This record gives sequence, structure tokens and C-alpha cells, in this order.
Amino acid sequence: MSPDASKPVRAGELTPIEKYYRWHARIYDATRWTFLFGRTAILADLAVMTKPVRILEVGCGTGKNLARLGRLFPQAAITGLDLSEPMLAVARRKTARFGSRFGFLRRAYDAPLGDRAGYDLVLFSYALSMFNPGFETAIQAAAADLAPGGYVAVVDFHATPFPAFERWMAVNHVRMNAQLRPLLQAQFTPEMDRVDHAYGGVWQYLTFIGRKTPGR
Repeated sequence: MSPDASKPVRAGELTPIEKYYRWHARIYDATRWTFLFGRTAILADLAVMTKPVRILEVGCGTGKNLARLGRLFPQAAITGLDLSEPMLAVARRKTARFGSRFGFLRRAYDAPLGDRAGYDLVLFSYALSMFNPGFETAIQAAAADLAPGGYVAVVDFHATPFPAFERWMAVNHVRMNAQLRPLLQAQFTPEMDRVDHAYGGVWQYLTFIGRKTPGR
């Protein structure tokens, strides 16, 4: 689940994240629903706030969000971007019924895609916390790829008061020390910005929807 904009991944070259998801792609949807809070809610909020024509999901994984986006925004052309080919293979199967509305990119999101038309919505769903290093660059790339007035939407792990849990999540390639929110607030004009508790406060997750700041 990761992301590239300027250079494709070389054949046969696997990053640690790719190796991780090479196996986890088989069980991702069956196991992650217990952890990934807020994914359905943020899409429902977006459906009320905006009607995007061009959508990019960075770190699209198995395409669970993509299929929902296809139903919520029947007018939209949607691109799913991910570094893991096994995850993308699942996503392609899930969205096949939508036909040519969907496209896929296997690359890392370490620079703007540079499409001159820009995107009306860039979505990160439990992706940015796994870009270590790289979350700062991905946020900047999203700002560059958005069309004027476009939205960025992020739902992700935020923080935990338990150091042992934070260390365990790091073993699973997730960083959760409240590193995303300040960068998002600085880069975009917030329209939704909240932190909620999961499992009685074992950890917190962030929901952020912002618009491209004029002049950026």
C-alpha cells in the first residue's frame, strides 16, 4: 500500500511494504475492518460536501474504497494508486464492473503526478501513516495535484497513549505519533478536522477534509 509519481517501480524490486502486502493482500479485507475506523464515514461526508469529477486514491489497497467511490460518484473518473501489485490485482477485480471509469497506477507517491487537469479529490485512507519516510512528500504532492478548490481527504491512525502499542504498530509499518495533522492543517484549509477514540482510547484516529489553500 504505498505510492510514485515520477518513476515506475522496477521489475523484481520489492520494498518492505510490498513484501508485507504480498501476503496480506489475501487476508486484508477479512482482518483490517476491526482496525480501520472511519473509512465509510469519510466517504459519506464527502458525498455531501462535493461532487468530484476526477478522483485519486493514494494507497488504494484492495479497492474497498474505490468500489464505494464508484457508487457514490457515478460521474467520476477514478484512479487507484498503490505500490503493491497483489493489492492492485484485487482492486481491479472489485472495480471491473465500472469499466473504463477506473484506472490504476503501480508506483510510489513521492512527487506530483503532474496531470494538468488536476484532481477534484485526493483520498488517503490509512495510507499516510505507513509512508515512513515519505508522508510529508505525499501531502505536498497531493496539494500540487489538486485542481483549484479541490479536496484532500484523510482518515488514518493518529496517536496512542500506550508506548507498547505504538511499538507494535511500528512493527507493522505504521507510525502513530500525531505526525500527520499539523502538516495537513498547514497545507490545506480544514473543513473537517477531528480526532476520535478507538477501543476506549487504546488509540485515536484522524479524520481530515481540507480544500486546497489559495495561492498554493
